[in-house]
Amino acid sequence: MLSNLFNQFWPYTVDGLSLGAIYALMALGYTMVYGVLRLINFAHSEIFMIGTFAALGMLHLFGMPSNVSGFALIGLLIVLALTGAVASGGSAVILEYVAYRPLRRKGASRLAALISAIGASLFLQQLFARLVIPAAFGLPKEKGALPVQGHFVQKSNVIHIGSFELSNDRLIVIVGAVLMMILLDVFVERTKLGRGIRATAQDPETAVLMGVNIDRIVTATFAIGGAMAGVAAALYLLRFEETRYDVGFLLGIKAFTAAVLGGIGNLRGALVGGLVLGLFEMYGSAIFGSEWQNVVAFSVLVLVLMFRPTGILGESLQQARA
Repeated sequence: MLSNLFNQFWPYTVDGLSLGAIYALMALGYTMVYGVLRLINFAHSEIFMIGTFAALGMLHLFGMPSNVSGFALIGLLIVLALTGAVASGGSAVILEYVAYRPLRRKGASRLAALISAIGASLFLQQLFARLVIPAAFGLPKEKGALPVQGHFVQKSNVIHIGSFELSNDRLIVIVGAVLMMILLDVFVERTKLGRGIRATAQDPETAVLMGVNIDRIVTATFAIGGAMAGVAAALYLLRFEETRYDVGFLLGIKAFTAAVLGGIGNLRGALVGGLVLGLFEMYGSAIFGSEWQNVVAFSVLVLVLMFRPTGILGESLQQARA
């Protein structure tokens, strides 16, 4: 009901922004790959999942610390983010080499690449559910799909103004996502590799004539998009303190929705789309009930495709400033 939203406006807003920040970081992988290859990498959700388990494995190496706060929490989060980024980025590069590059070299259709992405997604899900999780975390095979939990954050309110409260975990998620988005935007706009990515997105044939190594650019694109998903995985673990083999399924679809909402192929649009989608979800759950949260998210996708398929910003990576 609307009264519920008005009474709890700030809590829903903070939750929406923190959730949307995770969507935004995941959406970067979709939008970068689409901008360069015109491919929707549906296995990106499993790249995120791999990052969550890599970060969780690092927590196990630290002995599952509990009630971490202050600078220790920041330091721990940096370690988890680096671990997730390396694991997810490396997995994305392997995925591109195994599932997409052979098709690209043979001139296969985009439909073939899309089918390959779906197959890779299902393969990685079942691999982790039946082999990796039981082996790495000691769960029996029939329990491989159960959530793996680890409570390690001492949560506290760092900002309290009237009815507005902001806890440390939500603040870190929002600030961390925005900082990563800024770093990526600067990288793409001002570095030689970033210019190569934009040139390939704009005109791959001309880029090759100008000396751009397409394979190198594609590998870098997957690595960067995967690394962003790995950072999102660490932030997700901080925020929700759990993961499972199919954790990326709904998150991946919603991140794709965020990419479409902001403008598919638009890096800044991914951030805007993620934050807006997170707010829509939380406001929708306040008005209609939490069971309608996913319905609201996917309704946004349908409405955007119907009335503004170019998204909020509408500018693709290939049209970015040269």
